[in-house]
Amino acid sequence: MFGQTGGGSTDFIVSLFPFIALFAIMYFLVLRPQQKRLKDHQAMVANVRRGDTVVTSGGIIGKVSKVDDLEVQVEIAEGVKIRVIKSTLSEVRSKSEPVPANANTPS
Repeated sequence: MFGQTGGGSTDFIVSLFPFIALFAIMYFLVLRPQQKRLKDHQAMVANVRRGDTVVTSGGIIGKVSKVDDLEVQVEIAEGVKIRVIKSTLSEVRSKSEPVPANANTPS
């Protein structure tokens, strides 16, 4: 009646193609690298050990003196210790050999 042919469904798919292509580009350029960074960060946080030198998201650098499930105790100066949530660690600068649990630490 209005000069339409039977190809209405193919026109819809062709008009949808740019959106699908844009989503694919966004996935490979933004979402996938972000997921990889998140996975790497979770692995780093899970593997933090006593004796490691860490940097918090606030920029504080210190040495891990105690590791709990959700937080770590970081010594930022001699005798000055702070508790930090594990997920706020932004970097592990130097990995150390595991310190034995029964090692004597000065108080």
